Amino acid sequence: MAGIYIHIPFCKRRCIYCDFYSTTHNEMQEAYIQAVCQELDMRKDYLKGEIIETIYLGGGTPSQLGHDSLHLLLNHIYKEYPVSSEAEITIEANPDDLHEDYIRMLRSLPFNRISMGIQTFHEPLLQKLQRRHTAKQAVDAFNNCRRTGFNNISIDLMYGLPGETTEIWERDLNQAIHLLPEHISAYHLIYEEGTPLWKLREQKAVQEVDESTSVLFFRMLMERLQEAGYEHYEISNFALPQKESRHNSSYWKGKNYLGCGAAAHSYNGLSRQWNISSLEQYIKGIQSNDPCFEKEELDLYTRYNDYIITRLRTHWGISLTELNDIFGEALRAYCIKLAKPHLQQGTLVQEDDTIRLTREGIFISDGIMSDLLCV
Repeated sequence: MAGIYIHIPFCKRRCIYCDFYSTTHNEMQEAYIQAVCQELDMRKDYLKGEIIETIYLGGGTPSQLGHDSLHLLLNHIYKEYPVSSEAEITIEANPDDLHEDYIRMLRSLPFNRISMGIQTFHEPLLQKLQRRHTAKQAVDAFNNCRRTGFNNISIDLMYGLPGETTEIWERDLNQAIHLLPEHISAYHLIYEEGTPLWKLREQKAVQEVDESTSVLFFRMLMERLQEAGYEHYEISNFALPQKESRHNSSYWKGKNYLGCGAAAHSYNGLSRQWNISSLEQYIKGIQSNDPCFEKEELDLYTRYNDYIITRLRTHWGISLTELNDIFGEALRAYCIKLAKPHLQQGTLVQEDDTIRLTREGIFISDGIMSDLLCV
């Protein structure tokens, strides 16, 4: 089983915190979609005929695409690749794009999952982040998706926003739980270098929340969502039973995936490659049959490190049997040796064949992962 990721870089305007590759040159949509279809043709042997279990349109803002572009992309995938009849097919969307006609259009296509970028329901914070939608639009869009028949909806939340209080975050969590989406992704705001938000902090126009407040926000997140019946299956992701993101889970489980479009990444178990982060150069390279990408061959130790980082983020944890089968007895023993202090401290736990983070270990997960890596 494998996945396909399509990067749609188009946005009406860029959010001040975003460092994903995106562009407001929406006039290039048609040429871009044609190039992505051509790349799908060029690389159809990459996954060696594996059944496609997940398709994910991310961005950018994929909901900037109309029916014809979305139909062309999906039709092309179904024509060239063996897609499972049970495939999870996700589109990321901004709430203000999800008016009733647009949602009905999505329902007419194979999409069966929507990932909605809400971030916060607090109006002043939405304005501070320069989000395009209002809190009411977010709630209305969610309810309209539900009424139109989408029964697998994910929402994105952000915390640690400038000026955010525990009361605001509590209200955001309460509103999210009231909507009862199948899946919630919640990320701490990061001040990425070069973004407008970074510059605002440098100018002291905004201020980061302190570390103790960040920890409190994360603890509130875990407690409230788990009380509401969500499983904390990855550090930043929560799902109702059996509703984990199958696409993102495939990344964490090391499954193969093909990424098409500008800045898209691909992985086949032995190497990673990523397309150029330039709309113009991407299109030109594809049209001239000379795609612009970089590639990294993965040696045994790099693959071991990837395994540790991705699996330890999840509730599936590190399988010692799998570790031995894939990487050999020496690296299995190495991992157990370095995990021992954390097992003794109670930040890791071993249950039968599996080592995973404890609740307290999640708070220092980066350090634990670092300790288990081959350097």
